[in-house]
Amino acid sequence: MLGLDKNKMQKFDVVVVGAGFAGMYALHKLRGLGFTVKVVEAGDGVGGTWFWNRYPGARCDVHSLEYSYQFSEELQQEWSWSEKYAPQPEILEYANHVADRFDLRRDIQFSTRVTSMVLQESSRWILTTHSEEVIEAQFCVMATGCLSKFNIPKFEGLESYAGEVLHTGDWPKHEVDFEDKDVGIIGTGSSAIQAIPLIAEKAKSLTVFQRTASYSIPAHNSATDKEYEESIKTDYAEFRRSNSLRYAALNNNPNPVSALALESDERDAYYQSRWNDGGLSFLASFNDIGSNLEANKTAATFVHRKIHDIVKNQAVAELLCPKTVLGCKRLCVDTNYYGTFNRDNVTLVDIGEAGIDKISEQGVIAKGEEFSFDTLIFATGFDAMTGALLDIDIRGSNDLSLREKWQDGPKNYLGLTISGFPNLFTITGPGSPSVLANMIVAIEQHVEWIASCLSYLRDNSKQRIEAEVTAEESWIGLVNGIAETTIYSSGCNSWYTGANIPGKPRIFMPYLGFPSYAEKCESVAEQGYSGFKIS
Repeated sequence: MLGLDKNKMQKFDVVVVGAGFAGMYALHKLRGLGFTVKVVEAGDGVGGTWFWNRYPGARCDVHSLEYSYQFSEELQQEWSWSEKYAPQPEILEYANHVADRFDLRRDIQFSTRVTSMVLQESSRWILTTHSEEVIEAQFCVMATGCLSKFNIPKFEGLESYAGEVLHTGDWPKHEVDFEDKDVGIIGTGSSAIQAIPLIAEKAKSLTVFQRTASYSIPAHNSATDKEYEESIKTDYAEFRRSNSLRYAALNNNPNPVSALALESDERDAYYQSRWNDGGLSFLASFNDIGSNLEANKTAATFVHRKIHDIVKNQAVAELLCPKTVLGCKRLCVDTNYYGTFNRDNVTLVDIGEAGIDKISEQGVIAKGEEFSFDTLIFATGFDAMTGALLDIDIRGSNDLSLREKWQDGPKNYLGLTISGFPNLFTITGPGSPSVLANMIVAIEQHVEWIASCLSYLRDNSKQRIEAEVTAEESWIGLVNGIAETTIYSSGCNSWYTGANIPGKPRIFMPYLGFPSYAEKCESVAEQGYSGFKIS
């Protein structure tokens, strides 16, 4: 780092990378504790995932009364959601309300992308931005998001396509007009499942290219039940506390009974009641759906029957029936997804493992046939959990890059810190519950742990904290061991394991079970941050 003019360099106690829900709360919490904080954000506004994902139908799959901050009683009492499942514009409005209410923007630098981070001998970090601006900080908090680096596979001929190209994860701010257009969409994951019904209503034709079918449960979305909202708000703290003790920190009403303990008629009646309720709670129908293949098959078979009931063309219905373990890929929540395939202007092309042959000037060539489109949409997901971190050239002790460190898969301690990278923290990264828990709850738990840790260091006149290698190895063993007790880690190829990105190491990244995870984090802190080297 020779040649740096340190007199012109911005210096802070903490730099936070990202101004989504994690970055905003980190700023508010740390600033309130007296730390000088700068947030650096690539976009020109707050909101993270909800800033970028503006595609038609984008909405949260967690109930609105749960997918919100709980750090401020006044905030959660004053804000009222319009729908059971909040749509993207309303979530973004909420994020902006939080930024204004807590005066966060004055410490956020927008339209700035961090390109490199280098650890100094002083244990301070030097960050360089895309405009070659340099920032120095004692601590770095990576709030870069789990689903923020969108993925476009390297299709042959993509550069030759002459039509409009869109990606669900990088949707334009302006409204996209699909009227009288032939539209193709590649992918049938969560984003596509939300977008397809609405695009089909506008487009002249919509062709859906499916590699792997996804399980989806109806949302049965509706306007917020004001009586229910009022009942929750009379004791919001207890509602939050109770949810935090559940496996995914969600109010999903888990059933303690085995799926195999009931006769088929009784079991199907219970699945039907969960289907009628809608949403992610379907996974909590019985206590062994995630651990017993035979039990899981009963749930999968029920969903298959529902698909065949909804979709009139039984050949198409069969193609839409996933052949994987239910829950090993993210369970989707939809509004009229399967029913959309009854429309005359919608065609399903099942490409299977063969994939797309190539992209042509006119559109897509698949299974030897060319399909012509005015607009081609990539709903091809994300380089999840690690992609945004590895996009930055992060170099720790002895100039070790994070990409080298993680070449065989992500290793860290508590999902929060990485050996060889002192004073660096990750929020909802691999090795933590992250995407398999209520993200806002997971974010707040991480931010509060980091804030307590930095306060501990300051109170004890310490400058550096780093995970021990042995603690890191033990943690990865624990995360993998828990995953192996379920059928999710081996039930299919999913972005939970990095299987959607060619060449990415296959490792089940999330920690399963929010309550036990939070207890372990608290225990580490109570023991004077066991597993860390502090100096």
